[in-house]
Amino acid sequence: MSSTSAQMNSNLESISLLELIYLWVSEILDSELLGEGLIPTLQNAHDELLVENPETVPYRAITYGQLVESSFLWKLHDLYNNELCASDGIRLVPTELSSILNVKPQQYPMHCDSLQEEIKLLSEPFKIFEFDFWKRPDSHGEAEILIKAAAGGSVNAVISWWVLQLDREGTVFYSTAPKWIKHLQTEFPGDRNWCDHWKQCVWFVPGKGLPVSKGENIHLRAVHSDISISYSLKVESQRTRNEHSIHGDDLQLTLSPEKIATYSDDNWRNCVLLAVQNALYGKDSPLCFVVDDSIFLATAIARLCNTSHIMLLFPGLRERGFQYLQANAETNHFSADCLKLLDHRTDCISINDTDGKKIDLLVGEPFYYGFETCLPWKNLRFWKERTRLERILSKDAHVIPCRGILRVCAMSLPDLWRSRCSLVNIEGFDHSVANTILGACGNLSAPKEGPMLPFFVWQCGETKELSERLTLMEFDFSKPMSSCSGKAKVDFTKTGVCHGFVLWIDWVLSAENGIIVSTGPDHRHWKQGVKLLKTPMAVGSQDYTSSVDGHSVEMEAIFDSENGDLSIQYAFVQ
Repeated sequence: MSSTSAQMNSNLESISLLELIYLWVSEILDSELLGEGLIPTLQNAHDELLVENPETVPYRAITYGQLVESSFLWKLHDLYNNELCASDGIRLVPTELSSILNVKPQQYPMHCDSLQEEIKLLSEPFKIFEFDFWKRPDSHGEAEILIKAAAGGSVNAVISWWVLQLDREGTVFYSTAPKWIKHLQTEFPGDRNWCDHWKQCVWFVPGKGLPVSKGENIHLRAVHSDISISYSLKVESQRTRNEHSIHGDDLQLTLSPEKIATYSDDNWRNCVLLAVQNALYGKDSPLCFVVDDSIFLATAIARLCNTSHIMLLFPGLRERGFQYLQANAETNHFSADCLKLLDHRTDCISINDTDGKKIDLLVGEPFYYGFETCLPWKNLRFWKERTRLERILSKDAHVIPCRGILRVCAMSLPDLWRSRCSLVNIEGFDHSVANTILGACGNLSAPKEGPMLPFFVWQCGETKELSERLTLMEFDFSKPMSSCSGKAKVDFTKTGVCHGFVLWIDWVLSAENGIIVSTGPDHRHWKQGVKLLKTPMAVGSQDYTSSVDGHSVEMEAIFDSENGDLSIQYAFVQ
């Protein structure tokens, strides 16, 4: 009996058996181990279905952790301290409201192998929890662990992983440990290949982290519920300074780690501010529309132009976003009276909602709360909203961004391709029905095509760019939304095996000043779209002037304005 669904617990309640089960096989595991409902499912199984002391596969799971210092991980959660260094004076997290903007306190799945060169290990690996599948688990558990600092620094995060002991004898293991643990295989068994489904987990330590000295004792307290694990740290008798303590009555927004890091990026902030400043130059009492969920743009406009009138769509943040701006207005030297949250959709907005005025500035990052895991072109929702407001745009209205550029690069992605291969017969069972559900791409039978999928390419294991980065298509936001297409010939400039194409959008904030925000593979706060090939193709040449096999690729992208979908067609040619 097996399942990958957290809902299996409720399904088990309806099962009636004449005999209890002796062998239990399950795969109810996520990167955190508990998030798919492992504990409640096992509890129900032991209560209703299993004999005493059954055989289970897996037999046991053990979670491990390690304390690390990392400026990259720090910037993913601590906007308060990072923006103190910002040169623009804008404060999204003011001192007196330091808990107003945070990431959710939880473990975040992440491929940490890619961070190995920029992580400082501050402890040896340590055991946290042990879960025996053959015994009924408790819903709540705690562990107090004494850790000796292996090096001095600031503990910015706890990186954790798990090891499965699949058999009772302890001869078969599976591990999600990061690469740097491999030399400890005797103590931490279970060597593994790269896997997209199971990652390591990152728990952020609040604020700047916990300062420690080499040899100092660190007390870690781990707590698990039936679906999650959390941590707290202290050094000797002194508890961690919690600079972002959260109280139940506080107004608080939670954003994704990548969005927090974007707002911490001084270069990104400067680009956005320069484009807005140029658009507002010489305007008196401009009417400005923020058509996405950008609290930064709303704050920036209000601060840069104290005569502006700002209308907010905030389709995801809604009232919480509006309340946040009101609470943060005084710190950023503007009056909250200049803000208005619109109650209806853009296709229902008329000149009556703007007191007879037309829009002078329409802006978006674009960022839509809750859409961070989608393909990049789903943010072209911005173009759709702009189109719906066409009738109340002034003739000389500025639109930021003014253009979007769809970019493409051919890449070698062996780990990702292997992890997305289609399923056929496994151990005598036909698994092909799962290919569509799981988004399989490689080795699909003709004429089937795999989907384009969103990934942080920097987390996709081994990668190599095999071509130049080319423009495939442009979107002109100064005009109403329409279906469009574009073509490009991709010449391979490096030798390798092409597994697919990576696509992203560069946002042109100001054409006159050449201000562009790229969301490509080397910008780690954005996901890219990946189109994997059915069959990998050997390409390139040693002299980089022609392909050994005479291959290049002709590509065409087609954007459908009706449904917002982007399709890609490609053909390898001589």
